[in-house]
Amino acid sequence: MNIIAIIPARMGSSRFPGKPLADIHGLPMVGHVAKRTAMCESLAATYIATCDQVIMDYAAEAGIKAVMTADTHTRCTDRTAEAMLKIEDELGISADIVVMVQGDEPMVTPGMIEASLAPLLAEPDLQVVNLMADMADASEFEDPSEVKVVTDLRGNALYFSREPVPSRKKGATSVPMRKQVCIIPFRRDFLLKFNAMPESPLEIIESVDMLRILENGGSVRMAPIRDRTLSVDTPEDLRRVRELMLGDKLRLAYSENSGTPS
Repeated sequence: MNIIAIIPARMGSSRFPGKPLADIHGLPMVGHVAKRTAMCESLAATYIATCDQVIMDYAAEAGIKAVMTADTHTRCTDRTAEAMLKIEDELGISADIVVMVQGDEPMVTPGMIEASLAPLLAEPDLQVVNLMADMADASEFEDPSEVKVVTDLRGNALYFSREPVPSRKKGATSVPMRKQVCIIPFRRDFLLKFNAMPESPLEIIESVDMLRILENGGSVRMAPIRDRTLSVDTPEDLRRVRELMLGDKLRLAYSENSGTPS
């Protein structure tokens, strides 16, 4: 199968402007994402998709493939779809699966990408998968930057929220505290179909793209992982990621190979 990874990244984040090029141990964050993603052997290619020339310039200097997209996209899925069509033209192939890896997931691993692909490869009728991970503690569960997810008994998403769901206020001694991890593989045609749908009410309220699928009667399979991971939405998240990645063996391997200071 032709499986490509696309990393949407832009400098104009409302919560943390310029974060794709934020330094993590001598390498811009988006560089970590690209290098770690490209290590996945199931991928035919890995590209950054951006509307910012400064990110294109970094990618060219670092030897990372990248495509320029429009600066009018409001959702990362729109940017990913535009990039996919350009990449298909460049490579002369039609993708079967497109793995969207958010540019603020610097702790992504090849194993995480493989875990996200496994359900799609096993079930031909499945259209989209998200990763999910257990949260470290209650403070992470309460953090509105983290998207929480609850699932049915088959592992399909029931709802995504920035609020702590399920509720801990009804006397339960413990509840599953799971978060969405933004490594999201789509089947090619479903990505285009998804972007053709209008934004849905709950998607807008929660600012979570996947709710568009649920509100239109579709399903989103959640694939659990054990990896400790943290997305970067704020400068404080960046500080925590720097600490978590200090002794990261994967980072040390590609930093050493690229001559990047550790």
